[in-house]
Formats: sequence, C-alpha cells, structure tokens
Amino acid sequence: MFIEPNLKGERRGWIEVICGSMFSGKTEELIRRLKRVKIANLKVEIFKPALDTRYDETKIVSHDTNTIHSTPVESSQSILLLAQDVDVVGIDEAQFFDDGISKVCEALALRGIRVIVAGLDMDYKGNPFGQMPNLLAIADYITKLHAICMKCGNIANISYRKVAEGGQVLLGEKDIYEPRCRNCAQPEG
Repeated sequence: MFIEPNLKGERRGWIEVICGSMFSGKTEELIRRLKRVKIANLKVEIFKPALDTRYDETKIVSHDTNTIHSTPVESSQSILLLAQDVDVVGIDEAQFFDDGISKVCEALALRGIRVIVAGLDMDYKGNPFGQMPNLLAIADYITKLHAICMKCGNIANISYRKVAEGGQVLLGEKDIYEPRCRNCAQPEG
C-alpha cells in the first residue's frame, strides 16, 4: 500500500524507536512521551498487539504500573485504518507485530504523523527480535534503554529467561524473565 507523502510542507512526520531489554523502562518512556503530547492537546492514537494481555486488555501498563489507554489490534494494517486525523501515534510491544509494522510506521510518518514505537530489540537469547531491526533501521530517533543486571549489578541489555519452556514468544514478567548483562546471560557450565 502506497500512501501519498505530504509535499505541501505543512507538517513532517518522523519515527522514534524506544528499545532495550525487559525492565529497562521502555513502556514507562513511551507513556511519558505520550502523556506530554496529550498535555499539548495534540490528537493521539495508541496501539498495542492484541496478544499482550499481561496487565490489562486495553491499557498499556508499565512495570511501575503507570498506564495509558490504548487500542489492541491484531495486525499492523489495523493501525493505518484507525490512525485517522491524528498528530501522534504510539505503539507498544512492536516486536510482537507482523512484518508490515515498518511499512505502517513509514506510511504514518509520510502523512506527517509523529510515530513513537517501543519494543524489545533482542529476544531472550540475545538475537534481534521480530521487526525491531527493521524499525531501528528506518527510525529518525532511537533511544536505547538499559536495565540493571540481577546477577552482577552492571548494565543489562538481555531479557534472560529463567525457565526452559516456550518458543521465542513467551509472555511473562519477573517470574519468567530478569535483566542480565551479556556475561551473566551466558549459559552456566
């Protein structure tokens, strides 16, 4: 789907990506930016993947329990349909979206919309996660956040999985994941 770019010079859109490991404050930062946009009386639409129901069906919730209302969607194309007549679009847990999410963000930016996306840049094995590498490649601004390693106290960039079950996607919180640095995330033995 091709969206005609805004060539009249009225408004230029851009893409901001907030990435990092679990417990690094990605969602907290997304909520902070979106609340500031609302204070400025800009029109905002906020989305999250429908499969993420860990804390709430419709709200985006940080680990610190800050919340903001969002619309759960099954596919990235739904965002294009629902983000009409807005100034800013927020998207949480971008790693869970289908491979169209980058094109959707690009189309929104070409419409003159500020797009703020948050997601895990790496999976529990330290590999690039989902569509995040593509989003990072097209981003105008990138914020990489870090947690603190639960083993040694250094900066953590990996969402270490404490259980052996499950595939790449296993929704969970502190019971299943903990932040670890590169060294402490290595298999023991």
